[in-house]
Amino acid sequence: MSGRAWGVLFVLCGAIFLEGIDVAMLNVALPSIREDLDMSTGMLQWVMSAYVLGYGGFMLLGGRAADLFGRRQMFVFWLVVFLLFSGLGGFATEGWMLIVARFVTGVAAAFMTPAGLSIITTSFEEGPKRNKALLVYSGTAAGGFSIGLVVGGLLAAVNWRWVFFAPVILSFLILVTALALIPKSARPDRKGQPVDLGGAITVTAAILLLVWAVERATHVTALWTVGTVAVSLLLFLTFTAIERRSASPLVRLGIFRNAALVRSNIAGLLFAAGFFGFQFIVVLYLQELRNWSTLQTSFAMIVIGIDAILSPTLTPKLVEKFGNARVIFGGLILASLSYALFLPVQADWTYAVMFPSLIVLGLAFSLAYGPLTIVATEGIAEEEQGVAGGLLYTSFQFGAALGLSSVAAVNIAATDGSSPAEQLSGYQAALVVPLVAALIATVISAFGLRSRAAAPEVAPEAPAPVR
Repeated sequence: MSGRAWGVLFVLCGAIFLEGIDVAMLNVALPSIREDLDMSTGMLQWVMSAYVLGYGGFMLLGGRAADLFGRRQMFVFWLVVFLLFSGLGGFATEGWMLIVARFVTGVAAAFMTPAGLSIITTSFEEGPKRNKALLVYSGTAAGGFSIGLVVGGLLAAVNWRWVFFAPVILSFLILVTALALIPKSARPDRKGQPVDLGGAITVTAAILLLVWAVERATHVTALWTVGTVAVSLLLFLTFTAIERRSASPLVRLGIFRNAALVRSNIAGLLFAAGFFGFQFIVVLYLQELRNWSTLQTSFAMIVIGIDAILSPTLTPKLVEKFGNARVIFGGLILASLSYALFLPVQADWTYAVMFPSLIVLGLAFSLAYGPLTIVATEGIAEEEQGVAGGLLYTSFQFGAALGLSSVAAVNIAATDGSSPAEQLSGYQAALVVPLVAALIATVISAFGLRSRAAAPEVAPEAPAPVR
């Protein structure tokens, strides 16, 4: 790759690193925020949920906006929004101010992330060069999350507001570098391609409602959850009808004829559900049952970040030798093994006993995450790369919300009291959820092994609307 190409990749890796470190730092700063702003547990939960709603709800719209209005334009504009509202969160004096700031920051990430991914997939030709770039990109994302756990603990020990101010500094540096290195491109020709406002409003409302229902599932009645999901599904059906009639749909329904894209999105959703659900329970186990400090927990979990080293070094070699489908399959098998190893957790486990599960999960992430990104964007027309990226990141984000809510619900239902033995019983029950999710994802990915041995599944299509 040329020096300019590496420079572009460096900028985009900085942005995805920023997104990962921002989320991770906030996770470990929540207790300090609650104490300083006098927030209830329910209100504190919305500091995280508001970001998830904004990120997951607007991701698909963000991906299409990159295709319609220009990838560089969308990336730079929303990076500025991310910078501003991250900083505003640090000045919050009331809980609602922080929640609003986090929601807008999530929306900014929803537009910025698929724009960045589509810049990579359109800047590097399909094949080994693009694969290498995407694997470096995915490794950086993982590194941001892992490093953020430790950095967040250190900053929160000084003052939790630095958890919001630090990303501002990093955002500004990325912005300056992006303006210098990402080449300007002509504004996309949208003649005959009006913005699909009906589809955009409908699908965004549907995703927002669905993510909200999943996020609130453990806090409201089952009837409320079922009703919200039903309304969301009705909106999705309405969206499908709108897209079939639209001359310029937000999401061309024919894109779902690509079996590899559909399979990678479903597997990615389940993988994210297991990955984030598992980490949530392990953190509770270490801090609530074992009374480990925030920093102790952060350093214990950082071993999962080995994927930041392996993704750009080991994974490309494995992909070149065995292909994406086999590497993904191997990664999901390892994820299942990791969760199974932690399943019989006991109250007196040493870190040495936990270590194999955590290191295997880091290896699993390095094998699955990057190749899933490659498969989800492979063979997609250039003018739909933003949509493909938006679909994948929507799947990841919704999977994370689903995993967190599911393990929380099982943990609550299986915990009969507050004694250590009863707490442990709840954690053990909840750990079944990530294992089941990983096993289902493994089965789904196995279909890719068969199809890869045959001819290509889908020939490239012209991006014409499906009627």
